[in-house]
Amino acid sequence: MRDNIISLSRRRQNMQAKVLLVGLLMLSASLAGCFKEDPPPPPPEEPSLPDGFFLTGPDGENLSLTLYQPLNLSFVFSSVGEDGAEPSIGVTSSGCIFFIAFEKVMRSCDHGQSWEDVSGWMCAFQTNDPWGWVDPVTDRIFNVQMQGLETSWICYSDDDGLTWVGNPHDSGTTPINDHIKLATGPWTSSGYGIGGQFTQAYYETAVYYCYNKLAGIFCFTSFDGGATFNTGGLIFGLATTNGGLHGAITSAPDGTVYVTPRVGTPTVIVSHDNGLTWFDRSMGEDVGTPNPRKNSEVATDTESNAYHIWTGADEGVYMSRSTNSGETWEQTSIRISPSAVISTVFPQIDAGDPGRIAITYLGSENASELNQSDIDGEPWVGNAHYAPANVSYYLYITYSLNALDPEPVFHTVRVSPDPVQVGSICLNSGDCRDIGGSNRNLLDFNDLHIDREGRVYVAFADGCTGVCATGNNSTPEDSRSRLGSVYFLGSGPSLYESVGDLAEFEEE
Repeated sequence: MRDNIISLSRRRQNMQAKVLLVGLLMLSASLAGCFKEDPPPPPPEEPSLPDGFFLTGPDGENLSLTLYQPLNLSFVFSSVGEDGAEPSIGVTSSGCIFFIAFEKVMRSCDHGQSWEDVSGWMCAFQTNDPWGWVDPVTDRIFNVQMQGLETSWICYSDDDGLTWVGNPHDSGTTPINDHIKLATGPWTSSGYGIGGQFTQAYYETAVYYCYNKLAGIFCFTSFDGGATFNTGGLIFGLATTNGGLHGAITSAPDGTVYVTPRVGTPTVIVSHDNGLTWFDRSMGEDVGTPNPRKNSEVATDTESNAYHIWTGADEGVYMSRSTNSGETWEQTSIRISPSAVISTVFPQIDAGDPGRIAITYLGSENASELNQSDIDGEPWVGNAHYAPANVSYYLYITYSLNALDPEPVFHTVRVSPDPVQVGSICLNSGDCRDIGGSNRNLLDFNDLHIDREGRVYVAFADGCTGVCATGNNSTPEDSRSRLGSVYFLGSGPSLYESVGDLAEFEEE
């Protein structure tokens, strides 16, 4: 009996111990929940840019905003108020902007608030191909108009367009064909430059005039400010054998002259003696060019470094650089346009101080349309010539302030709030399409130049205006305008380092 009582007592003690243990365990678990460390806070979100702004490296990919600071860029729009496909733009030292397209020379001396036609009666009354140029040294404004396929008419003004002097036979010694271009630059100490040293009292700079005839590029040099062009002729070599279409003429501060032929492998044609002799250099074999293609372009900075840009086979904008006056060029191409911009056309460039460049082009971000049916029913690869109806092109402007660095940084802004073109842009005059009107409404090129203080100006033709610009379901048929339009830097860094940041103009 005593043993039974002891056994029962022990069982009760064991039971109490177990209950106490369970209680302690529950209390421990509860207290553990009270005393355990809080989870670490989530990492801060990567800062982002507003829609339409891009910060990219030399491969076109986005850079970290925690490591790189975007430029503060703003741009101002101005409508010229006249049709203006294939526009040229320049700014005189007085601040007057000249927009030249078709037969008209449009001028604004109030920062784009108003425009007037200042075409002189001695200038051409009709055109088959226009070109304009403002000499940055003398302020002479050139208005060049092709007259059929026979000749061209060059007129010029030395007083901001108030009066003009013209000559209807300025095409050199050979009847003209197409793609007239004119530019100016300093005289060298060799070749035609020797003669130019004796004519500077009459006109300070050399005037170059180039055009294509059949498969060749013809370039002439004027010793009298563009009044006559009796020296020059066919550029032999690549330009003769591989086609004569070409981009603008560029002259560097050291007198080096560049012309860019429209060929399969990106190429520049170079002269060190004011156009007496020429040689060519190729690059960009790693990215190639599309087909059909448009002109490539060259800009040079204040130290005569050269920057050659073109649209690559993948439809991005690419660049190669030369730091020895065009003798050699890097063979690994640098992508300027963001990878998100999957189609580009009409790239243009200008430069200020070393490494400080600006580029403009039309581009599309409609990546969803890649491999969809293009206007020929084939999978679309991004070429603007074949773009389907759901593709929209906008105007982009890209800045770089360190374009000579091994890893340059590019700041890109989609400046147009509505499309410049909806659907395809004809890049081959022999294969244009009637889609509610010809899709060649934008013609062949836009333009970009800087003024004396390093402010960027862009001239372009706007193909999508009125209902096309405001409608939510605009079609290619709605996009057949060619309104002359301008964007210029409102505020942001000058391409001349000593100028610093530029502010917006005050309204007059």
